[in-house]
Amino acid sequence: MKKTNPLCFVLILASVFSLSCCSVSEVAQKTKKGFLDGSSYVVDKSKKAYGKSKNVLGLGKSKKITVTPMTVEKKLFGKMPNGEQVSIYTLTNANKMQVSLLNYGGTVKDILVPDRNGKFANVSLGFNTVEEYMEKSPYFGCITGRYANRIKDGQFTLDGKSYQLAKNNGPNHLHGGELGFDKRIWDAKISDVGTGIVFTRTSPDGEEGYPGNLRCTVTYTLTDENELKVEYEATCDQATVLNLTNHTYFNLAGEGSATILNHELTLPGAHFVATDETNIPTGVEKVDGTPMDFRKATAIGKRIENKHMQLKVGKGYDHTWLVPSTGEELSLAAILRDPASGRVLEIRTDQPGIQLYTGNYLDGTLVGHGGKPYAFRSGLCLETQVYPDSPNHQGEDGWRSCVLRPGETYRHLTVHKFRVD
Repeated sequence: MKKTNPLCFVLILASVFSLSCCSVSEVAQKTKKGFLDGSSYVVDKSKKAYGKSKNVLGLGKSKKITVTPMTVEKKLFGKMPNGEQVSIYTLTNANKMQVSLLNYGGTVKDILVPDRNGKFANVSLGFNTVEEYMEKSPYFGCITGRYANRIKDGQFTLDGKSYQLAKNNGPNHLHGGELGFDKRIWDAKISDVGTGIVFTRTSPDGEEGYPGNLRCTVTYTLTDENELKVEYEATCDQATVLNLTNHTYFNLAGEGSATILNHELTLPGAHFVATDETNIPTGVEKVDGTPMDFRKATAIGKRIENKHMQLKVGKGYDHTWLVPSTGEELSLAAILRDPASGRVLEIRTDQPGIQLYTGNYLDGTLVGHGGKPYAFRSGLCLETQVYPDSPNHQGEDGWRSCVLRPGETYRHLTVHKFRVD
């Protein structure tokens, strides 16, 4: 018998396969189709096993999932008189909540959140132009420092040396002086982690009278839980005093709404810092039996016209409440609620105090970014911080130190969580 050439055998097989007009993947698909269309007992059992295996492996039919990405957008907002650019950064989370930030003053310009019906509104007071922020702003949305709040007579002593600061609030020093952190351009970059912006600047030795070269970092992060996290860090090459906070004015009904007096506020603190007629601390007092007691949710306007001496000297609420420690990293400092819209703001912090300011100096002359005037008490601030005038209460029982020394790192974390009820 004549032997067949092996090469000829291979060529014959290749020709047969080629005539079938199927690629390898097509053959596999046809085999799969025949298997699935079959109706024998073996095939039926195999089909069930096949389907079960797909489900176990997560390969079965599933609903289409649409994921909305979190984004950061940068645009030109305006220019300083010297030509320096002011940028606006807009953070958007998966729920379409938005926060807009300016590198001028590290300012929170916009916070867009939904009400109980899903309607979005901007709950942060602010302006549409750089010029308005420079010339008119009562600290809308900015980083305040080096020292937020007041220092008596603009003076303090540190390690035996006296320092004189600007008196820019009657006889006292307020929010870092004439050209505080709120009026400076900060370096800005998009955060490497999460959806956020990192602002940095160095405050040189002697700026506004403060000692030491202070290197500051403030990071704003927007989460998918509708949280705006604000993290502060700082180091200095000399001993100095430091108290940083954010000065956003809130109106949960939407900026430009007539009042915040119908907002309900909870402040869990059982004590507050009483002040004199220039808003300088006179001591720590209990809230019991006073209009300063917000341990249960209370409308802000319910007692604001009370004849209590502290409301007279503050022209309303302009005081620091002690934040009761929970032993955890962050403690509940405040809950603010607008009954009409259902919007709720919860604030948690690692700071010992929170300053409530009820917009007592807004008078309708400022027109906001929504085109409406900001009326008397149409915005409020909730500022987490150490107590006012702490540089002049160093070492006193119950007063957290505000002194930062070389080799130490100042840290402060506050979380603003927005929700609806």
